[in-house]
Amino acid sequence: MRLLARFITLLLLLTAAACATQPPRFRDEALVKLEQLKLGGGERLRPAEYASTLQAFLKGDALVLAKEREEAGRYFELALLKAELLEQSLREDEVRRQEEAERLVAEQERVELERRDRAEAERRERARAEAQARAEAAAEAERKKAKHHKEPQLVSSYTVRRGESLPLIASQPQVFGDRSLWPLIYRANRDQIRDPKHIWPGQVLRVPRNVGRDDISEARRYAQERPL
Repeated sequence: MRLLARFITLLLLLTAAACATQPPRFRDEALVKLEQLKLGGGERLRPAEYASTLQAFLKGDALVLAKEREEAGRYFELALLKAELLEQSLREDEVRRQEEAERLVAEQERVELERRDRAEAERRERARAEAQARAEAAAEAERKKAKHHKEPQLVSSYTVRRGESLPLIASQPQVFGDRSLWPLIYRANRDQIRDPKHIWPGQVLRVPRNVGRDDISEARRYAQERPL
């Protein structure tokens, strides 16, 4: 390739010297185009088209040496036409390269945006899963806590222990949980309690369950009027 370039350069110099007096038509324009194409990378980017253009130009120079100037002019015109077509092809190649580069950049940006969207979606999903796990753990803790604080089992009878009184019995969670409701126990057990102030250990007292609001209100009023 280097030997060919040197040969071409030498040939151009010789033919230029031979035609220095009056160069054929289109020769100078074709020569300028060839130099521009070479500087612009045409020989490297489009070697076949460049070689064909140069061959037409060299054919024209050979015809000049053979004193066939009219025929040489047609080859120089052909070389100029090929050079212009090659120049247009190089411009189109450059446009395509730029478009491809822009497409690659846009594709990279799209891929990066999708990667960020996936990462954000995964982050949100992890946050949602963690929040759900915390909520489930809290609910489980509440259930365990509720098991340790179950509602007392209500009783329908109660055995009196030493030192207890009707208000104390009524205050027990499994009875009423309210000391002021002792009159309900008293009235349900009038057959074995003559004086509500006196009850004895071992007595089994009935605990009424079918009581209404009026019964409860009346019991509280009675307890307030007759405190034990």
